[in-house]
Amino acid sequence: MNASHNLGAGLGLKAEHYAEALACDAEGLWFEVHPENYMVGGPRLAWLERIAERHPLSLHGVSLSLAADAPPDAAHLQRLRALIEHVQPALVSEHLAWSTWRGHYHPDLLPFPRSDAALLRIADNIERTQEALGRRIALENPSHYLRLDGHAWDEIDFLAELAQRTGCGLLLDVNNVHVSAHNLGFDAGTYLARFPAGAILEIHLAGHSHDAGGELLIDSHDAPIAEAVWALYQGLVERIGPRPTLIERDGHIPAFAELLGEREIAQTLLNLERSTA
Repeated sequence: MNASHNLGAGLGLKAEHYAEALACDAEGLWFEVHPENYMVGGPRLAWLERIAERHPLSLHGVSLSLAADAPPDAAHLQRLRALIEHVQPALVSEHLAWSTWRGHYHPDLLPFPRSDAALLRIADNIERTQEALGRRIALENPSHYLRLDGHAWDEIDFLAELAQRTGCGLLLDVNNVHVSAHNLGFDAGTYLARFPAGAILEIHLAGHSHDAGGELLIDSHDAPIAEAVWALYQGLVERIGPRPTLIERDGHIPAFAELLGEREIAQTLLNLERSTA
């Protein structure tokens, strides 16, 4: 297994691409999956085992609900640790969001006010998670669609403080920044310039869509990466150097070759930065 700092550009692993993914030998290629789809065994896990024999993996969780007003589910963490020990991923990550509340699960990644109380609660949940998993995780910046009241912390300061207190890393999703900047009216380039480079373990790139009125951007992962996002990404890697970079596509899944084409753009930019470092 390659160490995470040796990873190049990766792809989200989709069931319809398993055979092509297994056979692909592109330089620096790795694959990311949602662990929730593989924690129950069966044919999906068997395929993942085969992929793991040839390519590094990243596990990107969507259900730990680290921002919830409760600790992460202990049984879920136990199952996740078993999967981690089984496939030995190079990276493990989660979202800065909540999805469970008083025993009910909501199939979305929901926002919260960045208060002092939230900081303490989330830091505790991250520490519980890292202790249960026996390893460091990375935390992803969220997408935003409307303004919330009650923020006591700037988002970047909040993420940086969580990283400092818990030792976790950060997963910087550039499309999330672009979408949020458009929807909330801030400058995406300024946001990225302030993001703490030393904590970034992984970068995500994805496409987005518009709402029916054409005014709101939606982090839908169902389209090619926009030129504006590519430009932000290029400026980011020029500033911080190469980091493992994932191409996300979760809807309107194209042919594997098309995804490889997007991946090659990111890999070329990473190689350029490595050659000039």
